[in-house]
Amino acid sequence: MDASTSGTSSVQYHNIAEQPIATIVTSPVSTFQRQVRHCFGNETPGEFPLSANPSIVLHVLTGCNLDPQDLSTLEASVYLLGLATCSFFRQPANFAPDNELSLAELAALDMCRKRAIFKPMTLEQRQDLKERCGGSWKLVLRFLLAGEACSRREKSQAVAGPGHSVAVSSKGVVYSFGSNSSGQLGNGTIEEEWRPHPIRSLQGIRIIQAAVGAGRTMLISDTGKVYAFGKDSFGEAEYGVQGNKVVTTPQLVESLKDIFVVQAAIGNFFTAVLSREGRVYTFSWGNETKLGHQTEQADLEPRPLLGALENIPVVQIAAGYCYLLALACQPGGMSVYSVGCGLGGKLGHGTRTDEKVPRLIERFQTLSIQPAVVAAGAWHAAVVGKDGRVCTWGWGRYGCLGHGNEDCESAPKVVEALSNVKAVYVATGDYTTFVVSDDGNVYSFGCGESSSLGHNTDAVEAQGNRHSNVLFPEVVTSLKQLNERVVQISLTNSIYWNAHTFALTESGKLYAFGAGDKGQLGVELSANQTERAIPERVDIDLS
Repeated sequence: MDASTSGTSSVQYHNIAEQPIATIVTSPVSTFQRQVRHCFGNETPGEFPLSANPSIVLHVLTGCNLDPQDLSTLEASVYLLGLATCSFFRQPANFAPDNELSLAELAALDMCRKRAIFKPMTLEQRQDLKERCGGSWKLVLRFLLAGEACSRREKSQAVAGPGHSVAVSSKGVVYSFGSNSSGQLGNGTIEEEWRPHPIRSLQGIRIIQAAVGAGRTMLISDTGKVYAFGKDSFGEAEYGVQGNKVVTTPQLVESLKDIFVVQAAIGNFFTAVLSREGRVYTFSWGNETKLGHQTEQADLEPRPLLGALENIPVVQIAAGYCYLLALACQPGGMSVYSVGCGLGGKLGHGTRTDEKVPRLIERFQTLSIQPAVVAAGAWHAAVVGKDGRVCTWGWGRYGCLGHGNEDCESAPKVVEALSNVKAVYVATGDYTTFVVSDDGNVYSFGCGESSSLGHNTDAVEAQGNRHSNVLFPEVVTSLKQLNERVVQISLTNSIYWNAHTFALTESGKLYAFGAGDKGQLGVELSANQTERAIPERVDIDLS
């Protein structure tokens, strides 16, 4: 549960005598008392008859924003009130809208109704989602919460693209800056701009997620609509077949108008979108050896990703140079699937072969890791587990896997150097990796070109060492010195552009460092400057 968003319950409890915690813990309870106490109450003075007050219990369960796993535990085995087991939370509660639902299921449904993407769904759509998730509202709630957590849905975010950047405020206002040769800033021109400006034509539209590729930008609204601008091709953005039309203002993607989209991811050869129901669709790069469907490269129609994920809900997608990762939510837990080019072992299956349809990465089961966040770099990938462990795999050039060498790993491997760190977020780029810990510290490793790792920023060392590669995770001291809690990192994920990095803080401040030759940092550089080694505040408030 997020402590920053939890509220205080309005339910008041009276006539409960205060006791020291030690007294409550150590007070003996006779075997006879354990046998006769039960949830439905009896004539024993002080017994709390839960069956007579289910609405209060439901209010407490919903108000506390319990984790879906906690609700499942209540149904399975309850040790409250000195009990060994309890059927109270499992039996039908006789409440609308479904008299057959248990209190735990009703609490989960109530919490689902608070989620932004669930509210506009019809009853039929909600039931379809319930069945897709496994037939339980607790599983639907887990699906919704997982999507919000790994994609910062409904929260501020920044995207460090190839030569240009996009930032989205918590209110849904979009700022763009940097290279604009294809109209990818969406401001109606093709002129480069280092100053962040809101995209005026989006006034009145709330954006909840952004994706950036070479020369193009995609934005997702809170109503599931997709807007695109820049190069009009959905793949082959950096060489080869390209769109002939330059779009300089956000345009609705008509082929997606019947799909409620919640996330987009842009690779070099393809674009992928994720629907509200957890279905994945792709554009371009559609021949049968790549993404499981036969289409032309210039095809603008969304094609469902076939294979194992057709009937499994996905909560997050991540696109690398030529492959796609999908974080799936199944009744038995979270899992990761990969599809596309397998060079370097970046698909994570222990081989370097291509996969034309999504395939489960089985190593996480062996490692007993429940994946929580996935990241797809150009040539390597990373996952943060629910327990805070970090796994990396793929090409290990420049030390981007964090294992102390430059070897390739064809299956996920735990980064042992982070064994004392509980990670909550990971970001990958072109041979670079950043990890954010639960205490707000940031670690980086890999390629040090363009000062994008944030290390060696001392005035004496900066000119000589700031481009050094880092083989093991190191704390980014330049960010630690800001005394701001970092919640998101974004870095350039392209092999053709010098990299830059964004660090977004809990208070909504955005800091930038790395390459800035096209204005992509959002800060002004001097005439002979092309990069910033020290994080500098970008003059926009994303809170």
